[in-house]
Amino acid sequence: MEQTRVVDARWRSLREPVLVVVTVCALAVGGILWLIGLREAADVCWIVGTAVALVPALWWVISTLRQGRLGVDVIAVLALVGTLLVSEYLAGALIAVMLAGGRALEAAAERRATHDLRALLEHAPRFARRRFGTEVRVVPIADVVVDDLLIVGPGETVPVDGRVADALAVLDESVLTGESEQVERRAGEPVRSGVVNAGGPFELRATAIAKDSTYAGIVRLAEAAGAETAPIVRLADRYAAWFLPLTLVIAGGAWLATGSAVRAIAVLVVATPCPLLLAAPVAIVSGLSRASRHGVVIRSGGALESLGSATTLVMDKTGTLTMGRPMVVGVLTAPGRDAAEVLRWAASVDQMSPHVLAEAIVTEALARGLQPSLPTEVGEQAGRGVTGTVDGRHIEVGKLTSDGGEADWARAAVNRARLDSAAVAWVRVDQDLAGAVLLRDPLRRDAPRTVRRLRAAGLNRLVMLTGDRAEPAREVATVLDSTRSTPSRPRKTRWPRSERRNSGPGP
Repeated sequence: MEQTRVVDARWRSLREPVLVVVTVCALAVGGILWLIGLREAADVCWIVGTAVALVPALWWVISTLRQGRLGVDVIAVLALVGTLLVSEYLAGALIAVMLAGGRALEAAAERRATHDLRALLEHAPRFARRRFGTEVRVVPIADVVVDDLLIVGPGETVPVDGRVADALAVLDESVLTGESEQVERRAGEPVRSGVVNAGGPFELRATAIAKDSTYAGIVRLAEAAGAETAPIVRLADRYAAWFLPLTLVIAGGAWLATGSAVRAIAVLVVATPCPLLLAAPVAIVSGLSRASRHGVVIRSGGALESLGSATTLVMDKTGTLTMGRPMVVGVLTAPGRDAAEVLRWAASVDQMSPHVLAEAIVTEALARGLQPSLPTEVGEQAGRGVTGTVDGRHIEVGKLTSDGGEADWARAAVNRARLDSAAVAWVRVDQDLAGAVLLRDPLRRDAPRTVRRLRAAGLNRLVMLTGDRAEPAREVATVLDSTRSTPSRPRKTRWPRSERRNSGPGP
């Protein structure tokens, strides 16, 4: 069954390109045969090219009519049929190439819509490790039921919604919240499916089956959003309501006036908007490609086309308005300590850690021209920090323990971190609190200018949609003069659709 679905998907992705190749080859080969005097063989090639395009075109027209829409493809289909009836095979082959080319470009634009959904599906867990007494078995995720005891290992994705059953769980929830900072969940606290275990193994008591869990719900919402993608309304289709009847009247008049069906077919061929059949798909594919080069992913050609009439823009915060990764924004030290040396000590042990904050500290040290030392006796406790020996000194980088935070400079560091919505990595040297490294996800430098240009382009309402903490979200919204909304991740997916209903076309 899975192999059949793969074959069907491959055929669907190749159908339009194959149609273009066949029609172009039929037109070219027919032209060559005509030039060397084999006119009957040339006609056969052009008939084949026309017929190959006519069959799917009939299906497209029928599907469009069922949706209550009338497009200029109707004229193209009538012209194709007419050229076959009056033996104007070259004209039919030319129309076939134009029609197939336009459809292939439209299909290429629409295939971009499935990219993000495929990424979601690939990330979705398929198996879980279920504990039976002292035995642990790998089972399909569909076999997990409520109250099952699961084992989630380091680096594994949480398969279903549940609660931590035993030890402390350190989780990377960035796939759900966009926040790069890891979070801790203690025994009894809820954990959502789709997050990654960034610490040691822990036991999870399932509170939902796979299809009712958070990540499965997000995938369903993404599928529903993709299914709602509006079809591309080509420029010529907008005039089809009056252009098609007018064309048929003129073609009928030519037939009645001359008594020649060829005249009527000639009107249909001339009226077939071959340039427009290609113009809109070419423009849309070019727009999608240009946007992609600038890091903008547009869901579909229909979404790009409707953007011109939008008045409200909903923007994500992390990675869109901000850089999407933490950066060092300050290094505070205890009296008598040097900030550069504290940063170098922290970077020396952090270079052995895969944590995103550790990477930011190392990057900042290198950017300042500091040379980290190679640490020894390195250890990392998930959710706490990294320890090691650097140049004969015992260095600890991570969270602040109960002692040492009462110093005036340490309280100042906490206050500044709160005001700047920053995370704090505390640095201890030989058990003494020596400094604090402040990190945050900074606003993109060009974000304010981009927001001003968007307002000038006619988007009179800008909404920042984020599931992050209130403090950093409020600060970014204030700087950019935008409305802030902080729903949960599932509501975050539904929110733009409700806003579109309330505020017009929208995003």
